[in-house]
Amino acid sequence: MTIDAEQHRRLAEQLLTDAHLVIGDSRTSSASGGSHRHVNPTTGREQADVPLAGPSEIDDAVASAREAFQIWRRWRPDERRDALLRLAALVLRDGPTIGSVLTLEAGVPSAVAGGLPRRAADYLSYYAGYADKLEGSVIPIFPENAFDYTTLEPLGVIGIISTWNGGISSIARKAGAALAVGNTVVVKPMELAPFSVIRFAELAIEAGLPPGVVNVVPGAADAGEALCGHPGVNKISFTGGLETARAILAVAARNITPVVLELGGKSGNIIFPDADLAAAGQFSGSVCMSMAGQGCVYPTRLIVHEDVHDEILERVVAVAAALPFGDPLASTTVVGPVISEGHRDRIMGMIDRARSDASGQIVLGGERGSGELADGFFIRPTIIDGVASDAYIAQEEVFGPVLSVMTFSDEEEAIALANDTPYGLAGYVHTNDLRRAHRVAGALDAGYVSLNSFAALPASAPFGGFGLSGVGKEGGRQGLLEFVRTKNIYLGMG
Repeated sequence: MTIDAEQHRRLAEQLLTDAHLVIGDSRTSSASGGSHRHVNPTTGREQADVPLAGPSEIDDAVASAREAFQIWRRWRPDERRDALLRLAALVLRDGPTIGSVLTLEAGVPSAVAGGLPRRAADYLSYYAGYADKLEGSVIPIFPENAFDYTTLEPLGVIGIISTWNGGISSIARKAGAALAVGNTVVVKPMELAPFSVIRFAELAIEAGLPPGVVNVVPGAADAGEALCGHPGVNKISFTGGLETARAILAVAARNITPVVLELGGKSGNIIFPDADLAAAGQFSGSVCMSMAGQGCVYPTRLIVHEDVHDEILERVVAVAAALPFGDPLASTTVVGPVISEGHRDRIMGMIDRARSDASGQIVLGGERGSGELADGFFIRPTIIDGVASDAYIAQEEVFGPVLSVMTFSDEEEAIALANDTPYGLAGYVHTNDLRRAHRVAGALDAGYVSLNSFAALPASAPFGGFGLSGVGKEGGRQGLLEFVRTKNIYLGMG
């Protein structure tokens, strides 16, 4: 596939020229953290300057959020509801533009990027509906001349640190829940993908949210440390990698700041012999390669029964090899670039290690993009067969278009292989035996299990993993309750 570098340049000039910090009602295109020269992952060319917040801008943003909190928390719940519904409508209105921004900044294929604003609007609308429906409770008490009840209160300022692959959808899931119950937010997007998040903040102002309710401060690690260690921040919500999460926990511990962590995964995808093998093969060769494998829930370990291994492997290789690979602006592209040169090199290093360690046989891919794709950060869909469960490539999250294949002989072994990882985000089971499907789903150490399918979770579903995949939940009522505190009030009446 050819890359239309000129089209990328023109779109970047239209959509990425005004990167700035949003702090209260101020906009600034320069900051104490310097600047980041943003590189288009498709072309490998620089396309915009991003101002980076330093600790001083974090201080300003938290102060702005704390001031706005005293206003926003006192809005009537129905007023907050209506404001979030207006924000959802604006996200939908600007959906095509936001989708193009996601493609330019993070290489998200346009077929996927175009749907992310809709998901963002779904989260905002869902949580808007909860704004006037949170209720406390009356506690049964003895003696009868007393009254005891609970109320749910907003926490205050929520620090949100986002990664590149979720964009505006991830921010809406976090911020929508926090805002609905009366909190304010300070969002630090990665410098690699800040543009769609900046647009979210601008749309929040247009929707009528008071200045300071949504603040956006792109920044590097020093800004993240300042945010997580700030005494004015009441909770941290983070999506990203394990090592960054460990650093966040260490800094947040200084003030005993609670955290929600949505981290990585190494999800097992079990195929039993009685499954619909055509459907299972299509699923297994395509889902893990979407967005160049940059999805935390993707089924990156294929655990297939030995009796159907050869057939499934043939199907999976054929599916993955046929996936449209190249320019994410093309409407048919499924596998685009990874986010950065450094990330591409890390993934290739893991593939090379698997090759040198004889950790299975590379039966597809294992190469960077070539020809017109050579300047971008492309890796061809890669499948490694015969991988041992304890191999590095099978234990560590790749976050790229790489699938490890292993076999099992019985149900007990399949479950053991699926659970043989420190992660616990997702699991997948393919079988036509519903008893087995639910039995295996119950045995998997994963926060989300999908049976014979894969679909984006609705806004009403809780999402979050076990083990090294994170702490807490996002989405659904459980995601909302992450951002409230429970107060008990006792009244003695004589």
